[in-house]
Parts: sequence; C-alpha cells; structure tokens
Amino acid sequence: MKPFLAIGALLGAAAVVLGAFGAHALKTRLDGEALSLWQTAVQYHFWHALALLATPRLAGAWAKAAGWLFVGGVVLFSGSLYALALGAPRAVGMVTPVGGLALILGWLAFAVAAIRA
Repeated sequence: MKPFLAIGALLGAAAVVLGAFGAHALKTRLDGEALSLWQTAVQYHFWHALALLATPRLAGAWAKAAGWLFVGGVVLFSGSLYALALGAPRAVGMVTPVGGLALILGWLAFAVAAIRA
C-alpha cells in the first residue's frame, strides 16, 4: 500500500503543474471549451490524487483495488480530457467514460474497504 502514497504524491504534483500550465501557458492558446475540458481534467486529477493518499489508511484487497482504480481512472479520465483539450481526435473521448467508471468503482471499493476495516 505504500506505493499509493508515492503515486498519490506524484499525481498531486502533476495536477499542480498541469493546473498552472493551463492557467498560464494555455489560457491564450485554447478556446473556452478546450480550457473548460482542461480545468475539469485538473479538478478530477487533483481530487483523486488526494483520494489515493487516503487509500493506505485502509487494508486489504478492496483498498488495493480502490487505489489501482483511482490511478487508472485518473490516467484514462483526466488523461483523455487533457488530450482532447490539446486537439486530440474526438475518438480519444471514447476512453473518458471508461476512466469515469474506474473512478466510481474506486470510490465504491474504498467504501467497502472502509466498512470492512
């Protein structure tokens, strides 16, 4: 479970960097819709980095599943939104709901782990 602390911290740092990048470097380069996508990606990225930092407080397979679902969800959900904001083909957006589902399942697994703790 210790790797989740490191991964969560790295994801948190990346969220700060990407948020600042969007607010400063991309603000004049992207249109309103693309900036909105970027901001949504950063928001979900950040919240789930924080959730990942809480995961090691729980034990067992459900907590481990929650951690990996949070990681996968951030990569797929936020990653696809970042890519779309930067002009990736719209087909990349097909990955976004899969990432969103991973985040939801991560929270449900976290709840089960908490109940069993």
